[in-house]
Amino acid sequence: MIGQFTSGPSEIRDFAPEEIAPLGIGAWILGTGGGGSPYLAELNLKTLYAEGKRCRLIDPRALDDDDPVAVVSKMGAPLVGQERLVDPAHLARAVRLMEEVTGRRFRAVMSVEIGGGNALSPFLAAAHLDIPVVDADAMGRAYPEAQMTSFAIGDLKMYPLTLVDCRDNEVVVARAASWTWMERISRRACTEVGSTAATCKAPRTGREVKEWGILDTVTKATGLGRAVLEARAAHADPVAAVVAHEGGKVLFRGKIGDIDRTATGGFLRGSARIDGLGDDAGSRMELAFQNEWAVGFRDGAPVVMTPDLICVLDTVSGEAIGTETARYGQRVTVVALPAPDILLSPKGLAHVGPRAFGYDLDFTSVFSS
Repeated sequence: MIGQFTSGPSEIRDFAPEEIAPLGIGAWILGTGGGGSPYLAELNLKTLYAEGKRCRLIDPRALDDDDPVAVVSKMGAPLVGQERLVDPAHLARAVRLMEEVTGRRFRAVMSVEIGGGNALSPFLAAAHLDIPVVDADAMGRAYPEAQMTSFAIGDLKMYPLTLVDCRDNEVVVARAASWTWMERISRRACTEVGSTAATCKAPRTGREVKEWGILDTVTKATGLGRAVLEARAAHADPVAAVVAHEGGKVLFRGKIGDIDRTATGGFLRGSARIDGLGDDAGSRMELAFQNEWAVGFRDGAPVVMTPDLICVLDTVSGEAIGTETARYGQRVTVVALPAPDILLSPKGLAHVGPRAFGYDLDFTSVFSS
């Protein structure tokens, strides 16, 4: 049955073609504006399925403790990723390059983030590699930097890293002094090749995934996307379906009045101004972003901040709106969704709280009141 693991010791199931679209919808919402639009990744994966390739999903609890797991992602500025179309085989090549470096074959592959197009990155790699995708990630959403993962919060090893681009450049970061240094070195390499590349992060063991990964997030994203599709089919409110499915809160409704963004240093940075409509008429919300929506200010006062998930949704369709796809005049609803517990820990907040993005704010969750 779609959406459930088969019984038995393997706990591996086929990922059905009809699950691709729900995964993309749900991951785009969980991406909090980042991770890249899943649209092109969906098209690539559907093409691979049409060619006869298939992906399988493995329950992370079924991994043996010493199973090697590849952690993949597309890296760079989301806007560039929409303008430069690349072959998904580059993701598989990044994994094969890591196998050459480590001398070990991977048991499975997983995404560093469940948000946006990167939720589909392991599936694109797996379709070429014929290994299963782990139902887990290391963020429970999307974040822009290497040190903003649950593996970094757990002080796990951050190297080696492999990076592959569309021009046949291949980079190996053999060692880094810290997660922050790994981010700086790999980001510089990514910027030099055009601010978009396929990467395989430091290999993880099955035990590390089970202890420090954020589990069942592929299933979560697919279920969320399915809830949106069901609401649309029933002519119900898809935004309300998102809030109900995830236990979220509606923060603001309005129209995008201005958007300011710049691709710089391998990131997409800027802010969006939303002019209130309906009950929020007369107020404004400004959302600051670094790839993802990071902090929201209502009439100048901070009202929502990372690691709470800040999601901008099309008010009618419930479709997520990314920092690279936001446009003047869009009618939007800003909602907050709860963050994974590990991100809310004191150490988690040091890695992904507002100060990690340069805002001198003490984290206050919209769910604490």
